[in-house]
Amino acid sequence: MEKDKLTYDIIGCAMKVHNTLGNGFQEVIYQRCLAIELEQAGISYVREIEQPIYYNGIHVGTRRADFVVENKVIVELKALINLEDVHLAQAKNYLVAYKFSKGLLINFGSRSLQYKLIFNEHSVNS
Repeated sequence: MEKDKLTYDIIGCAMKVHNTLGNGFQEVIYQRCLAIELEQAGISYVREIEQPIYYNGIHVGTRRADFVVENKVIVELKALINLEDVHLAQAKNYLVAYKFSKGLLINFGSRSLQYKLIFNEHSVNS
């Protein structure tokens, strides 16, 4: 699967933030700046919506993805020197929990913006 217009636009907004700020800030700063860029681009989103997590039908906790964009794409942000497999696993878990077919893992912490387009193999919309 390839990037669609929405994921392409989200990445573009993230690039604007990274080009302006560079690396070295806390994740919350990038999150606030990305929200500004998404608004200016006319892209609707919600931030940190709690999603219940169930195990064998029993509620065991909640998770919060950084962004749910246009009720189609989960966006998880990081501000790390390098992304690792554990961060990719976390983002994939959000897709499963939210029952979304695709998401973006974006890292502002490296010298160049890093992003990974991820898919939920369990989604009927994949």
